[in-house]
Order: sequence, then structure tokens, then C-alpha cells
Amino acid sequence: MPYSETFLREAIRLSLEKMEAGEGGPFGAVVVKDGRIVGRGWNRVTSANDPTAHAEVEAIRQACAALGTFSLAGCELYASCEPCPMCLSAIYWARIDALYFAASRNDAAEAGFDDALLYEEVSKPWKTRALATEQHLHQEAQAVFDVWKNNPGRTPY
Repeated sequence: MPYSETFLREAIRLSLEKMEAGEGGPFGAVVVKDGRIVGRGWNRVTSANDPTAHAEVEAIRQACAALGTFSLAGCELYASCEPCPMCLSAIYWARIDALYFAASRNDAAEAGFDDALLYEEVSKPWKTRALATEQHLHQEAQAVFDVWKNNPGRTPY
């Protein structure tokens, strides 16, 4: 899938337009399939009071709704900035084939969007993270996975 300046410029355009409209931070993204945009997203964290309403996640949600699928295999994502750990995870979960971005995470950090702690924390074992975390009822939850594994009608993903 060849890179397209047109689509990356659309992500950057969205980031500026929606930021200036007061919808959130300076981030935009588009999902592209077969040379056409199937999902657009911009940062809506503050306008939607939703910490997960990042541009990439919003574009993925819109693309999945438009295509009627949870898998975006065969698609590319263009982002105005290097995705944060949450968005990068969503990109992997969506099975997107390629990612193209403009500004770096260091550029974002200099503008007040520093995700360094998140990048460090996600690679640590849960017991050593800064967030107080405990595990309980493991066997009960594991039993649900056993039911899932034995369900012939499950939808694999």
C-alpha cells in the first residue's frame, strides 16, 4: 500500500479544523480502503468528555461502522501525529495494514501531550505499575474463557 500525501494532509487538516472549532486537541486521522477514505476522526476528548475519543480511535470506529466489520484488514490509517499507546493498540486490534503519521510523539510532548509514562507502564508486569492493581477471582474468570474456547458458534477475532 503506497503512502499518499493527500490522505496525510487530510488528517492534518482535520486536526487543525476541529481543534480551532473547540472540539479537542490538535489530532486528526483517516482510515483509507482501496484509495478512498472510509473513516475520519479527530480528537474529541474534551468536547465529548471521553478520554478514549482520540482521533485514531474515532476514525477506526467510523470506518468499522461504514464497512460493517470489526476488522480493517486491507486498510491504512493516516494520523497527524504518532499514535499514543492506546491508539496504537487499537490500530493493531483493528488489523490495519499500514500506519502513516506526520508529527512525532516528541512533538506532541513538547506541546503538552506527553505519553512517556504510558509507554513505560504498559511494558511493565502489572504488579510493578504505578497504578494500584490487584487480581481476584481468577478461576471464575478463567472458567468463562473455557466456555468461549468450547463454543463452536464463537466469532474468532
